[in-house]
Amino acid sequence: MRPEDGAGGRNGASDPRDKRRPMPPSIQPGGAKPRAQQQRPETGHTPQRRSTRPAGAPAPQSGRQPQSPSGQQAQSGRPPQPRSAPRPAQAHTPASAPVEQPRRAPVRRKRHRLRNTLVFLLVLLLVAAIGLYFWVDSQIQSVDALSGAADTPGSTYLIVGSDSREGWDGGNDTPGQRTDTIMVLHKPESGPTALISIPRDSYVEIPGNGSNKINASFAFGGAPLLVETVEGLSGLTVDHYLEVGFGGVEGLVDAVGGVELCYDEDVSDRRSRLEWEAGCHVADGQTALAFARMRYSDPLGDIGRVQRQQQVVGAVVDNVLSPSTVLNPFTAMPVASAGLDAFRVSEGTSPFDLAGFALAFNSSRGGEAVTGTPPIASMGHDVAGVGSTVLLDPDTIDQFWDDIAAGAFEPGTEVGGV
Repeated sequence: MRPEDGAGGRNGASDPRDKRRPMPPSIQPGGAKPRAQQQRPETGHTPQRRSTRPAGAPAPQSGRQPQSPSGQQAQSGRPPQPRSAPRPAQAHTPASAPVEQPRRAPVRRKRHRLRNTLVFLLVLLLVAAIGLYFWVDSQIQSVDALSGAADTPGSTYLIVGSDSREGWDGGNDTPGQRTDTIMVLHKPESGPTALISIPRDSYVEIPGNGSNKINASFAFGGAPLLVETVEGLSGLTVDHYLEVGFGGVEGLVDAVGGVELCYDEDVSDRRSRLEWEAGCHVADGQTALAFARMRYSDPLGDIGRVQRQQQVVGAVVDNVLSPSTVLNPFTAMPVASAGLDAFRVSEGTSPFDLAGFALAFNSSRGGEAVTGTPPIASMGHDVAGVGSTVLLDPDTIDQFWDDIAAGAFEPGTEVGGV
């Protein structure tokens, strides 16, 4: 047979070799099942084979839709890998921005440490304050002094400076003991605080003992009789009594490191043993004690001594209340111990009362306080059997104390005198 007859005879007869005709493209050789393909629209172009691109490579730009995961599995035979969700676009931040967030935690920890430290210090101070309160309360030396008379308006303190050479040891008054200083500190309900010094030789009526020098009342009946005498003279009820042993003041002055005192005359006094050069000097305890005692070398006598004693007590109070003393436990404890040795107070006085007295006394030394003595008629009033006394002015004395009680004097007024 001729080659041209291989496709079929001219007469239309079939040839056995017709079985070897090529199969349609949709049928794979060897009888394999047809591969599932996506329906594509007829475009007239020859289909192109898909190329395998490496993972992470950018997808080619085309109009074709992404193949479904099932299609991938069908073509590659591998299960589809889950795609991670696209990350949201982030704004560009400076290089220092990522470091700012970790810094917040240390700042918070520092704040916590600071807060805990402050709380600890406050608790420590509270415990120390409570301990100090009970320690001071146990060390207070008291004396039965108040009369129990009906209260008068305002607060009245009687401050007595004893001529004792020693501090207080809780013993009884020495028989015949007299006072160097008698001061009435009155804080009215309105008006300025007044600090009035009563000369120790003032001639007054002593309950149950006739008329005599006011300091004799202390010798006759101790603190209670002195309180009654002052109340009868002033018309003010004494609310608090404070007795200072000037011998104890010596230790207190040394405990605060000395006090600055001023006197404008040179002094060489044999009796008080004061050696002083005119001007202001920091005095130790021994010098401060002699400064407070000296009167024979002072032209003003008892009046001058009262003024210097007020200066000593005021300088001590200033140092005791100073922050360098109060806030330093190594200074505060010796000062408190020395002060408690030098003072005696009326029964029932608490540490808070002592603090109130210190503040009231400190305010009495300011420029707004009323200071001085009662009005004096004579500094040398001779009385038979008593000697030379200070005669208070009988015509003005009652009105004077009424004005003190009412706070009627102008702030900063210096009152009394001869």
